[in-house]
Amino acid sequence: MEKNNCFHCGLDIVKEEVILFDEKEFCCNGCKTVYEIFSLNDLTCYYDFENAPGATPQDINGKYDFLDNDSIVSKLLEFQEESTAIISLNIPHIHCSSCIWILENLQRLQSGINTSQVNFPEKKVRINYNPEIVSLKNIVYLLSSIGYEPYISLENYETGKNNVDRSLTYKLGVAFFCFGNIMLLSFPEYFEVKEYWLDNYKPFFRGLIFALSLPSFLYSASGYYVSAYKSIKLKMLNIDIPIALGIVVMFIRSTFDIIMNYGSGFFDSLTGLIFFMLLGKMFQIKTYSFLNFERDFKSYFPIAITKIVSDAVEESVPVYDVQKGDRLLIRNQELIPVDGILISEKADIDYSFVTGEAIPITKKSGDKIFAGGKQIGKVIEMEVLHSVSQSYLTQLWSNDVFQKNVEQKHKTITDRISRYFTPILLLIALAGFGYWIFFDANTAFNVFTAVLIVACPCALALTAPFTMGNMLRILGNKHFYLKNALVIEQLAKVDTVVFDKTGTITTNTSSNITYEGEVLTESNIVLIKNVLRASNHPLSRMLYDFLPEKKRVKLDSFEEITGKGIQAIIDGVDVQMGSAALCSPPSEGLTDVLQTSVHIRIGGNYYGKYIFNNEYREGLSKLFGDLSTQYQIKVLSGDNEGEQALLATLLPAGTEMIFNQKPEQKLEFIKKLQEQGKNVMMVGDGLNDAGALAQSNVGISISENVNVFSPACDAILDAKEFKKLNYFLKLSKKAITTIKMSFALSLLYNVVGLSFAITGNLLPLVAAIIMPLSTITIVSFVTVMSNYYSRKIK
Repeated sequence: MEKNNCFHCGLDIVKEEVILFDEKEFCCNGCKTVYEIFSLNDLTCYYDFENAPGATPQDINGKYDFLDNDSIVSKLLEFQEESTAIISLNIPHIHCSSCIWILENLQRLQSGINTSQVNFPEKKVRINYNPEIVSLKNIVYLLSSIGYEPYISLENYETGKNNVDRSLTYKLGVAFFCFGNIMLLSFPEYFEVKEYWLDNYKPFFRGLIFALSLPSFLYSASGYYVSAYKSIKLKMLNIDIPIALGIVVMFIRSTFDIIMNYGSGFFDSLTGLIFFMLLGKMFQIKTYSFLNFERDFKSYFPIAITKIVSDAVEESVPVYDVQKGDRLLIRNQELIPVDGILISEKADIDYSFVTGEAIPITKKSGDKIFAGGKQIGKVIEMEVLHSVSQSYLTQLWSNDVFQKNVEQKHKTITDRISRYFTPILLLIALAGFGYWIFFDANTAFNVFTAVLIVACPCALALTAPFTMGNMLRILGNKHFYLKNALVIEQLAKVDTVVFDKTGTITTNTSSNITYEGEVLTESNIVLIKNVLRASNHPLSRMLYDFLPEKKRVKLDSFEEITGKGIQAIIDGVDVQMGSAALCSPPSEGLTDVLQTSVHIRIGGNYYGKYIFNNEYREGLSKLFGDLSTQYQIKVLSGDNEGEQALLATLLPAGTEMIFNQKPEQKLEFIKKLQEQGKNVMMVGDGLNDAGALAQSNVGISISENVNVFSPACDAILDAKEFKKLNYFLKLSKKAITTIKMSFALSLLYNVVGLSFAITGNLLPLVAAIIMPLSTITIVSFVTVMSNYYSRKIK
């Protein structure tokens, strides 16, 4: 009976049962319908990526009716607001580039879907949609209708637990059982024991060895066959091809030996090979799991949040110490660290970090507010519903939206080596086999198999990620928190360091503050204190801490003007605080204009100014002296040049200092340096420097005791460790040196192993043992070297 293939899913179809549409053949109406959907929406290029990529849609009528229940949907969603909801769905059918392409273009199939992003290794799609336009149920039915039915387990979502894949553990157990028993049964033939019972039942024992090898060959090694098949199908040569080929060749050769009564074959080596390779894979998985554990979310949120202990007492606590039921104070431009209930009367929250939509959402008392939103305007209070580990903020830091497009040099090197490794390895194996087959068939097969196994570049592929991961852990323990491993590579390339002044090289925790002007009444100080309470600017925080505690009053309005100051209204009284340009002091108030100061205007009347004699961070002079030997140093400041003379005594001669810089001017300054070919690291306080931090090659935000987390920066440095900045730069360069050394060690390992294998001096079983040992050696080497450099460098 003649058979054809379905244009959509690729399944065989009997000629008599074929469904013709648009001059194409389909196996069922479901596949035809999917093709129609794609055609109507101009998405037929889906079929250009892969040959027959689709899956047959299933009949799911009524299966997802439970998604009509809002309480159930709320438990499935990661984030939910009036016009924005985000969900991650497991899609088991994701298997190729066509799947990724169509799932990332869902907005063209369904209005209301804003974006969709595929995580291919985890087979998940993360969908951002408008629940006012489209429901989750409609999205699930859309996915099912095009052959990508999601797997939804409410129990998993509620408990926060994922099903653990233990298939590798089972395969390893089966391989070990087969290997151990075959080795025992093979001993008599190794030692050539002459014994009547063994000699007469030799065919039985060989048959038993063959039977025991089958579970290991067919089940335990199945992952290598599948990977090799997919690689060949995609016309890409991955490292599993020579491994699968070596296993199959050994099995065929061993089976042939038993059938022809030449011996017991190499089933002991075969099962041992599979066992040790799976052991190596298990070691790699455990290694990556260890790195994931080390890079726990707590590492990225060292900044404190203000906790309200009582009506008169507030304290800063680490954000990961926040518990359900705590009351928090959120100031202007602060990021909401946890999900909670708004206690204050009203709040305007910018969720652009989460949704990409910059229009603030207004919330009223009693409304739920989500982590990741940025408070805009007057200070608010909230009650915590979930700890940080259960809130959406934990996913923001490494979100792809905030990643910079940088060249991943060492990843590229690894990929390039892996790409050429397999064909070269196959050529060496075939050449060795071709040479030895004329002398000894057994040696020829041993050489062929040993070459394919011993040169596996698993250790090579693990070199860069493990070095970077271990360095992330070391830096995190020293309170320098990087967004990802790529930042280490970027740090190593830096040649120019630009520092902000206020809040960066000056400390926010101590300052000599004096007041000049009209005497402030008690009521005036109450107004000033409460306006400052809502601000996150370094000068505001210093002045707030300097002023005595006063009663709390409610702000009617609040606005913080970047680079100028604060405008607020309390009980109908206008309060302006900040620069002279904002507060318009009389001419006599402009004496000593070069001082860092905050001017005060209340109810339209100018009162005076608070003058700040900044204290610079401990170790500043030594740090700049050390940095100046290898880097160009520049200081940018939004303040005037009042402290230029003092700075000149603290900083190395020739350090460029630029004052009166607005945020946009700082950004342009960074751009000009980059246009000159400089690799720029910007060190700022994360507030007015967001643009410059994002523009720079590496942006570092200095953290004091407030939550100024911003995805614009690449790293957060605890202010107490500021003097160690040069140490961190040195350590990043040593990380690259470690990677290069481990690359060399891994390649040397392969060259030595190949030289033994191709000369016939390395058995396949020994090669299989060496392979995971090489991985352990490389991992141990990079760990020891990373820890050594972290202790040696000063």
